[in-house]
Amino acid sequence: MSQTVKSGITTDAVEAPPTASPQRWWILAVVAIAQLMVVLDATIVNIALPSAQADLGFSDANRQWIVTAYALAFASLLLLGGRIADLFGRKPAFLVGVVGFAAASALGGAATGFGMLVTARALQGVFGALLAPAALSLLNTTFTDARERARAFSVYGAIAGAGGAVGLLLGGMLTDALDWRWTLYVNVAIAVVAFAGGWVLLGNHRDAANSKLDVPGTVLVAGGLFSLVYGFSNAETHRWGSPQTWGFLIAGGLLLAAFSWWQTRAAHPLLPQRVLLDRDRAASYLAVLVTGAGMFGVFLFLTYYLQLNLGFSPTKTGVAFLPMVGALMVTAQLGTTVLLPRIGPKIVIPLGFAVATAGMAWLTGIGLGSHYLSAVLPQLIVIGVGLGLVMPTAMQLATGGVAAEDAGVASATVNAMQQVGGSIGTALLNTLAASAATDYLTGKDATSRLVRAQATIESYTTAFEWSAGLFAAGAVVAFLLYRAGTQQPAAEGTPVVHM
Repeated sequence: MSQTVKSGITTDAVEAPPTASPQRWWILAVVAIAQLMVVLDATIVNIALPSAQADLGFSDANRQWIVTAYALAFASLLLLGGRIADLFGRKPAFLVGVVGFAAASALGGAATGFGMLVTARALQGVFGALLAPAALSLLNTTFTDARERARAFSVYGAIAGAGGAVGLLLGGMLTDALDWRWTLYVNVAIAVVAFAGGWVLLGNHRDAANSKLDVPGTVLVAGGLFSLVYGFSNAETHRWGSPQTWGFLIAGGLLLAAFSWWQTRAAHPLLPQRVLLDRDRAASYLAVLVTGAGMFGVFLFLTYYLQLNLGFSPTKTGVAFLPMVGALMVTAQLGTTVLLPRIGPKIVIPLGFAVATAGMAWLTGIGLGSHYLSAVLPQLIVIGVGLGLVMPTAMQLATGGVAAEDAGVASATVNAMQQVGGSIGTALLNTLAASAATDYLTGKDATSRLVRAQATIESYTTAFEWSAGLFAAGAVVAFLLYRAGTQQPAAEGTPVVHM
């Protein structure tokens, strides 16, 4: 905002409207490639874990750290990464994130032992925390026309929702055809394309260049998110009654409460209150959190069922998820470009959650004698339709309308919600599934192969039931929190005011 003087009167002059980049669709392609690399890594390594364990010789107890190391670093540093993009520029943040992620992936692919692999995974999380919010905020500031922005977010949201399934497919194919190390090396090839495109196409603007980094806020939120994710991870191995579980969860809650208090007093807050006070944006963050938690009921336990009970190979398992990906991508376009402008988020997002709830509830009908075409495929398509209405729409609303200098941290909050939701879902559903299997075996012949097989089915269906419950809760919360009516997005050429 600048000032001009006319006839002795000082008036505020709004900056010239931003011109839409003629290369914006190429920028979308670059951002989508980078986002796919980050999202893939949440699942692509999972399928390769048995092969990596056999090759490097680490124990079952240590196996979880290959996944947890990435999640801990990624979740705890996301807000810092988003603010760095705002302060120092999105282009350098994007490029450094891409190069660092590729280097960490190459290190992991060349791992000679457990420690080297865990270190590489943690470094992937560090650079992913810089890359992911930079990519999303670039999308948010590149597309200024409301209709084009909706289409761009439909693509981005589809990748965010379907990337886990694509990771399962790609991880299975690489592990079967080559070696588990290629589930990490593949990131180097993707990064080369993303870096070249980013270097050529992206401009750099430091929207928050006059602000300073909130160091106390950074420490509080990083510690809080780390403690939450670590506590939920410990619930899988130490159970909920362990001090290593509830102790870290309590610590995480206290640190995040302290962070919230500090943000109301800091001169340059890491997460300005203006980002969270919009009702629809806050509802969208919760929608992303719930979706992240419930989706693990699909990816994790259905992967087990397809491989262990139906005998699918890793590659065939990945292919089995593709119909869900297709449904998700189709409804992502429908939800963001057609339904949201016409009927508003109060109907679109609860409707998506309701459809996903029906699909998950239908999936509880699997059994030992079930077939993929009748007991899995239709349900996956229904779930994909529901998630396609929720994820892209919520992401668009969560980042829309923020000041340019807050785009990075608003985008980081979306990623943090998805990551924390995934951690909650993994811990909660694993615990509930294990309890269901144990309860089923009580009073039965646990040495019987048939009984043990039925116990695993019981654990899967329990996880699906709770995932359906999470989606149903999401529908209720979304309906209560979102404002009624359609949003009136800013027209093309509306100025972005730099505060």
